[in-house]
Amino acid sequence: MLQICTASARVYKALTIFGKDASESVRRRSRRTSVENSHGFKVELKPHERIIIGSCVITNTEQRTRLLIDGENVPILREKDILTPETADTPAKLVYLAVQLMYLSPDPMAHHPTYFSLVRDILSTMPSAWPFIEGINNHILNGDPYYALKEAKKLIGHEEKLIQAARANAETDRKSA
Repeated sequence: MLQICTASARVYKALTIFGKDASESVRRRSRRTSVENSHGFKVELKPHERIIIGSCVITNTEQRTRLLIDGENVPILREKDILTPETADTPAKLVYLAVQLMYLSPDPMAHHPTYFSLVRDILSTMPSAWPFIEGINNHILNGDPYYALKEAKKLIGHEEKLIQAARANAETDRKSA
């Protein structure tokens, strides 16, 4: 029992010190404008929308919900940004899925072989994707997988433009024949 009381006293003391430091930090931050205040990450969820925070999937209820998420290096993905193996039906979407797995994984390097294999395949069929792949690679190497994901989303947009152009050309060829 004495050990529990001693441990709780140490925890209380640490929290008290943390609280004093935090209140000083809040006073300093309150002088800044609200734009400069980077305290937490705000997310507003629509009814029944899902979000991944760390390794947890959170599903909203019937009402809109606003969350304030505070922490460092915790992967956060909204439902609209989540790709599943079933919806990854193009080469660019497969690259996005590989980057997403790196972002969410505690061991991102475990997904590197899959990613680099997909990159080789996509570059052999779509050389114009190189600037996007280069951006993704740079973000991965710099330890910024979230920004790599954003760059992969641009790659999907590039691929969609190429597919639309190919369909338009096929339609034109069909009409002229």
